[in-house]
Amino acid sequence: MDEIQLIDGCKRKEEKFQKALYDLYARKMMAVCMRYVNRREIAEDLLQEGFIKVFTAIETFNFTGSFEGWMRRIFVNTALEYLRKNDVLRETVDLEEPSVFLEPESSVVDRLSADELMEVIAQLPAGFRTVFNMFAIEGYSHKEIADTLGITESTSRSQFTRAKKVLQKKLSEL
Repeated sequence: MDEIQLIDGCKRKEEKFQKALYDLYARKMMAVCMRYVNRREIAEDLLQEGFIKVFTAIETFNFTGSFEGWMRRIFVNTALEYLRKNDVLRETVDLEEPSVFLEPESSVVDRLSADELMEVIAQLPAGFRTVFNMFAIEGYSHKEIADTLGITESTSRSQFTRAKKVLQKKLSEL
């Protein structure tokens, strides 16, 4: 069964297609959730909530653009809603302290697997991790991040710069 058949079956709310869609994308979407929250139980809850939203909103998907990208945006927004609701983002937002970023040695990054790098990113404080994921991995602009998180663009840039600085330190320790 191809993606169009899968989506059409889900639009008809047919359980076998919903299960097939879940089986196809659950692992990737769990990875998205884990990037934003570093507790597996919470990520699993976000995964379930995200799929409920996907199945509820799937009628709105009109086959323009990537379906996986459309889903990913739902999961990112679900994780961000959780972080906002629990006020996790406010805990690490600090506007005043400037920081300087130095590039980590490429040899350190080259030796790390993607999983190891994701583990290092998962250790970042919630605000740093959220902005880093949105900017560096999801491709949001600082303006989009600011609008989504209810912060200023300069705060987004500052959080991203600090996240890179913390990552650099952690990578140099490896």
